[in-house]
Amino acid sequence: MENENNTLSRFIKDKRKQANLTQPELAAKAGVGLRFVRDVEQGKTTLKMDKVNQVLKLFGHELGPVPVNRKSLLHEES
Repeated sequence: MENENNTLSRFIKDKRKQANLTQPELAAKAGVGLRFVRDVEQGKTTLKMDKVNQVLKLFGHELGPVPVNRKSLLHEES
């Protein structure tokens, strides 16, 4: 199973590259620090959700709850 932080870091890095932005340019446009952008793209495991959403907002996305394994959750409720 893929680590969620790796998915997020790859998503943001791919979107940044598709937009032809450098890390400093992304940081400036999102209103976050360069260190934060680097931390996100390197898969840091502890990040502030509000700052992640500031970056994701540039690409029309935001963080939200996602079921991990819907079948096992339904089975537990029975």
